[in-house]
Amino acid sequence: MARKDGKGRSAPIKEEPSGFRRFMRKLFVWGASLAVVGLLVLAVAVGLTARSLPEFDELKSSQVGQTILVRARDGTELVSIGPSYGRWLKYDQIPEVMRTAMVSVEDRRFRSHPGVDPLGLARASYLSVVTGKGPRATSTITQQLARNIFLNSSRSYTRKLREAVLALALEWKFSKDQILELYLNKVYFGGGAYGVDAASRKFFGHPGTEITLPEAAIIAGLVKAPSHYSPTADTEAAVDRAKVVLSVMESNGDVTPAQATGVDFTAIKFAAERNQNSVRYFTDWALPQLDLLVPDNTQAIEVWTTLDPKMQAAATKAIESNTPKGAQGALVSMDRDGAVLAMVGGTDYVSSNYNRAVNAVRQPGSAWKLFVYLAALEAGYTPNDRVVDEPVTIDGWSPRNSNGSYAGEIDVRTAFAYSKNTVAAQLGNEVGFSAVAGIAKRFGITTPISTVPSMVLGTNDVRLIDMTRAFAAVSAKGRAIDPYGIVKVQTVDGKVLYERAVREGPLLVPQYVSAGITDLLQSAVSTGTGRAAQIGRPVAGKTGTTNSNKDGWFLGFSSGITTGVWMGRDDAKSVGNLLQGGTAPARAFAAYMTVAVAGRPIEKFDTEVTLPAWQLEPDDEAQLSGNPDEYYYADDQGNMVEPSRQDLPQEQLPDQQAPPPAANDEFLREATGARPN
Repeated sequence: MARKDGKGRSAPIKEEPSGFRRFMRKLFVWGASLAVVGLLVLAVAVGLTARSLPEFDELKSSQVGQTILVRARDGTELVSIGPSYGRWLKYDQIPEVMRTAMVSVEDRRFRSHPGVDPLGLARASYLSVVTGKGPRATSTITQQLARNIFLNSSRSYTRKLREAVLALALEWKFSKDQILELYLNKVYFGGGAYGVDAASRKFFGHPGTEITLPEAAIIAGLVKAPSHYSPTADTEAAVDRAKVVLSVMESNGDVTPAQATGVDFTAIKFAAERNQNSVRYFTDWALPQLDLLVPDNTQAIEVWTTLDPKMQAAATKAIESNTPKGAQGALVSMDRDGAVLAMVGGTDYVSSNYNRAVNAVRQPGSAWKLFVYLAALEAGYTPNDRVVDEPVTIDGWSPRNSNGSYAGEIDVRTAFAYSKNTVAAQLGNEVGFSAVAGIAKRFGITTPISTVPSMVLGTNDVRLIDMTRAFAAVSAKGRAIDPYGIVKVQTVDGKVLYERAVREGPLLVPQYVSAGITDLLQSAVSTGTGRAAQIGRPVAGKTGTTNSNKDGWFLGFSSGITTGVWMGRDDAKSVGNLLQGGTAPARAFAAYMTVAVAGRPIEKFDTEVTLPAWQLEPDDEAQLSGNPDEYYYADDQGNMVEPSRQDLPQEQLPDQQAPPPAANDEFLREATGARPN
């Protein structure tokens, strides 16, 4: 119905807005109000933060990073690791190609955003929703600077919010040129180098004022992943990353296509790396343990290690001199308590810092027979027992000896010394492949173990440090060994932050088992396949060679020092007869051990097998593995089982132990009908 206006004319009735429209209007009003309040709060926070920021000269003088002085076993300095700061370069002193390359690859809208890039955030959010991969990194150069100076690398939303506020405050207080100057003099480029001048001197051997376009592309590419793209670690990866930087610069219009195509990365001369010898293999392994030993420490510290400089030099020379051409070599040497005396992870740290001593997993070949014979000895065999070297087939698998011949009836000692594959297969089948796997786990093998029959010949991948640890446990008369490299950590003013406690590992096998396997290992060196490892004093050890001579091993011990040597190609291709365990690896072992044990007294091995009285009975079924109360043992899955040690009667001597009775006296009387006394 129409209404009449003041002049008698009809006027249309206004419709009331719908509930949805009212809701949207209120939502807009409240949203706008909250946005205004939020902007006001943000502005206040940014303003207060900007006022509290240090002045430009103060920020220039502030440094980051921790210095770590690493000392050898005798206290001499091995290496100093930590930040390296070059000369501070003012904005105009930094070559334009360096400034342009960094902005282009890290933050192409650096000159237009207020510290936080809204377009970058929007794009990252969109990609996150589309791909479902979570938030993507969108830090601007200013945000990176704020994080490097004031914050840590936490990925929490709280830290990101603080980072954004600080970035806005930095932009509020300083000019774009000042921010870029701070950034380029403080950002980390890897290898301990902070700032473009330090990076230029480290990687190219000249001041940062002389950086060329290809060098600028390499340096700018390092920020994303300094350790991965470092020219000293992987020149090819550094150049590939630099090509990406150059392509981005071209697409952003910072260089012309002619300039981009005219860059010759092969003409770049990289500076020779200093102090990057084989010691770094050891420090690369040992120093990450500081995160567990002295967590949250940011002070300059001294780290006292187990490394012996003389032994390390001998180990390096032994690997360099004996490794076949085209192959790599690695060595780990431990003292009787697990202290790592020497570690070599490759033939040249500068060309390859990959540590094959602790990271590479390779097949051990016949060196794995250590665990087969340990399981057999624990099951009741002795070195003098008779076995038959003859063709055998187990579940369709027929192993052959390396020379294709068979010796017939021999003793266990001879079978081990000459590494008879058929005998190892028979023993593994008899004691159980799961038992072999269990004892390998018990002795420190950390890689997965398959229990197929061929496992007795070393078809499972292992690490050199784990195998060396296992042989060290035998040298320690069956006690577990835990390899370690750090003895003490202290501040520069002498305050001790950590000191390793002296501790003895649990007993893994009874005395007669450790004595028996030592007997076998000594025979392998004195008369068997490891004769090249002889050094003029008692040595116990075992060779290992894989199919087609892809891997060669020798592991052994003498005078309390246990050493493992591995050789092979990184691509696992055949090397030839020189790589057999009894040749190059055994010779490298002998060359090193001759130096390593020179100052130690000659020690004879304890190979006297003292069996428990019950095991000397002529009952084949009485071949048990000893009293589990006396040592740690493992279940079928290789899990360690704690000993439940009980006090023995005073009159019962350790070597007169008897297995517990199968039933008590009362049960036996009832079962046999005997009358009680």
